[in-house]
Amino acid sequence: MGALVRSAALGLAAGGRAAVGVAVPVLAATAGRRGAGATLARTAARAALAGEAVTDKLPGLPSRLVPPMLVARVLSGAGGAVALALVERRRVPVVVLAGAAGAAGAFAGAVGGASWREWAAEHGPAFLSGRAAGLAEDALVLATAGTLVATSR
Repeated sequence: MGALVRSAALGLAAGGRAAVGVAVPVLAATAGRRGAGATLARTAARAALAGEAVTDKLPGLPSRLVPPMLVARVLSGAGGAVALALVERRRVPVVVLAGAAGAAGAFAGAVGGASWREWAAEHGPAFLSGRAAGLAEDALVLATAGTLVATSR
């Protein structure tokens, strides 16, 4: 998978859960490494993913499309894509383009995820209640993150 496709995929996932933008590069950089620092970094990244997956289901959270939330997701997608490109030792022009692809992907992921949750709540089958739709989104986001980490070079 090319660097820009990987960056866009990371961005899409970060649009769903902002913690992905931090977690994927950390997990990729520490894969196969031993020691307290690597273990602590992996644990913190996984805790951030789990924490966001849980808090995302809480009632009363603002929409991911309001400016502060959307900006955080776009920055997470861009920053995560740049960090992953650096971890993968990509050339500078690719790193810059990775940031743009990650930002665009995060914007699309945030809008797409919000649209999916809205559709599921209003028109989806009964089994796709708000929480179930969120869990389905979690599964897709985490599968994408896991694939990016597993295939990082």
